[in-house]
Amino acid sequence: MTAAFALESDAPAVAAAAPLAVPAAATSLLRFITCGSVDDGKSTLIGRLLYDANAVFDDQLEALKRDSKKFGTTGEDLDFALLVDGLSAEREQGITIDVAYRYFSTPKRAFIIADTPGHEQYTRNMATGASQAELAVILVDARKGILQQTRRHSFITSMVGIKSVIVAINKMDLVDFDQAVFDGIVAGYKEILPQLAFTDVSYIPLSAKNGDNITTRSPHTPWYKGETLLERLETATPSTLLEGDQPFRLPVQWVNRPNLDFRGYCGEIAGGSVRRGDSVTVLPAGRQTRVKAVYGPSGEVESAGAGEAVTLTLTDEVDVSRGDVIVKPGDSVAAEKTVKAEILWMVDRPLIPGARLIAKLGSAQTPASVRTLDHAIDIHTYQPRPADALLMNEIGRVTVAFDRPPVALPYTQNRELGAFILIDQLSNETVALGLVRETTGVVPAPGAAGQPASSATGLDRARALWFGADTMRRPERKSGVLRFRALASVLTALIAFLLGLGVFAALLLGVVDFLFRPFLRQTVDRTERYPDEPADPTVVGDGSGI
Repeated sequence: MTAAFALESDAPAVAAAAPLAVPAAATSLLRFITCGSVDDGKSTLIGRLLYDANAVFDDQLEALKRDSKKFGTTGEDLDFALLVDGLSAEREQGITIDVAYRYFSTPKRAFIIADTPGHEQYTRNMATGASQAELAVILVDARKGILQQTRRHSFITSMVGIKSVIVAINKMDLVDFDQAVFDGIVAGYKEILPQLAFTDVSYIPLSAKNGDNITTRSPHTPWYKGETLLERLETATPSTLLEGDQPFRLPVQWVNRPNLDFRGYCGEIAGGSVRRGDSVTVLPAGRQTRVKAVYGPSGEVESAGAGEAVTLTLTDEVDVSRGDVIVKPGDSVAAEKTVKAEILWMVDRPLIPGARLIAKLGSAQTPASVRTLDHAIDIHTYQPRPADALLMNEIGRVTVAFDRPPVALPYTQNRELGAFILIDQLSNETVALGLVRETTGVVPAPGAAGQPASSATGLDRARALWFGADTMRRPERKSGVLRFRALASVLTALIAFLLGLGVFAALLLGVVDFLFRPFLRQTVDRTERYPDEPADPTVVGDGSGI
């Protein structure tokens, strides 16, 4: 994809940059993003990096020259931001709106860059780009220092699991390459690091427009002894979740049924590996079977690993559908009724507890509700603060309850089964992205022989009948139910005593009322089913058909 070119003499600002040799085959791939506040120079940095790495074709260079005269913001010089800002709205406003992906390579490494927008209104696009990255380049304008959006992007970067970051202090040419400015910004960023989960942080002074410390060392920063940006990208070894070291998990995306003789279950392996003949369990049903064959893009293979798109056929006729997860027997992963999650709210109407939404987690989709809003994150201090609602671009900790429990894991254990989005039921708009932090409500899987969930112990069934199905689905209501029923029983005993019943008999009546009144209701009203019993599919309640 790379192409060598020579810059003509009519662009003096970049003529001094020595082009690199045409790269050989890269030995590894690094996915990274650029982020930071608006106008910090993210798109210019990527454009300059592509230019210095010989990743711009001749026709693209000619188009860049024409576009720089028409849309450019750098005077007579080439506006490298136009290499990645391709939308007409981006060029007219001089900002990045959508995520732009670019590829380039050097003799040491291949790179996929995601240029993300810095404007607060497009924070959702930044989070989208960060979700697949291994490293982040966080830009800071040397004139402005660390801004609120810098803090927000840093928190989101940490939130999605990126451990390695490069803090690029850009536009050093506008502060005369003053080391004191650089040191002040570094000290300021180090103050917020304890609240972030970064394990590898580098600081580089640079000028994206002029190419200082991008691919070659700048004579304007003799006080800086570290690596250039490209050198750091080539040598970085980001600490990421190694999905290959996890147990085998395959979220089923599609049941492939091309003819009567073939039924395959398609998906991308979210962890571990699988081979022909392996024993597997289908969750959440809990049915066990064996892998009959493994198919890759080119046909049948002996085995496949994490990240590969495969189709599995099974030896037994088991019920498997989209949203199910195929795992190895004994895997601790399970379907979850409720999860504790961190979410980024992405629309201009507020989120309040009790909101009904659609959740998509892995390949599963289910109606869900936000039961509680535990707190919001103060973007200035990264500390939790009480909140009754989440506003646009705010981050909060919530409890999400699923109507059809999906198989889920904490995001730190598995990205595919730990990340989800929330969708508005009416507009079909994505309103939030979420990361599972704790799994709290496990749904027991039936046994391999297909025993129904109703095989719970008698004590469990009695407890469920006493509290009622609604309270069992919403455990936070149990304390209120206990207080209400205790007060009702005390009043019953008191009235009985005032009407002439003895003290002991009145107390006994109160205890009997407290223990058995819920069961009396069950004998009168038999419409309330045991919580784990399957619902009648012919009965559609409010919102159930969405």
